[in-house]
Amino acid sequence: MTRTHLLLVAAALAVAACEQLPVGTSPQKPQPAAPQITEDVLRQRAQDSLADGVKQYEAGDYENAEKSLQASLTHGLLSKPDQSRARKLLAFIYCTSSREAQCRDQFRKAFEINPEFALTPAEDGHPIWGPVYRDVRTQLIAEREAASGANKSLLPLSKAQQMLADGMVKYDAGEYEAAHKLLDAALTEGLKDKANQVKAMKYIAFTECLQGRYRNCRNEFIKIYDVDPDFDLTPAEAGHPSWTKTFAAAKATAKKNLAAKAAKEAKDKEKEAKGKGTTAPPTASVPGK
Repeated sequence: MTRTHLLLVAAALAVAACEQLPVGTSPQKPQPAAPQITEDVLRQRAQDSLADGVKQYEAGDYENAEKSLQASLTHGLLSKPDQSRARKLLAFIYCTSSREAQCRDQFRKAFEINPEFALTPAEDGHPIWGPVYRDVRTQLIAEREAASGANKSLLPLSKAQQMLADGMVKYDAGEYEAAHKLLDAALTEGLKDKANQVKAMKYIAFTECLQGRYRNCRNEFIKIYDVDPDFDLTPAEAGHPSWTKTFAAAKATAKKNLAAKAAKEAKDKEKEAKGKGTTAPPTASVPGK
């Protein structure tokens, strides 16, 4: 085959290839590979959505804030504190828009995700969502106590126990002075169970700190260690801004007092043991006349 024949065959093949393409189209170029969505990418998107939601909430744009906050929770890649923060703001939005059931649900999820979740005193005192938050918290505490004490007998409450229960209701309602009086009366009446004594004393301390009476608060915390030397707050309670420093100082003082008391008792026992180990010198006999 001559060179001329080869050129004619190549041209014919090219024309045939072009005729097979639809009119007005050109051969497609290879498409670039789609970018892979990694967990790090999703986590960053969640952080960005949370940041947007916070800004929108603070600007009063609650509709878009709700969408951004929900988006931040989609894949569950936020840290527990950030998840509880997103749910807290969603709860605020739902409560202020009269969607109490959804508000309650978000508070509950915030507690379940992050056991250390708590509102600030200013947030706790808000007239719209404060009562809902406290009610959810009380309900969760009651559920946990019921689960841990399922075998307790269902006897009628004593007068002291009823005062303790009434005091807790007042505390959860933000009526701290009334709560203090009832809890103090319960102790005076005589709470037999050590756990109830500690509970009453702890919440008396909380009421003192919440009202800015930090010296009284500190002293109340110290008293608890006379009843329960191993007493401590839960992580959520210990992190409360109204009494974090006061409790830490009280705990240090109480532990120091307990150590000094133990040392004194050991010294007294040692002294007593030495006293029992010595005998009186024999009396001289009187010679007979």
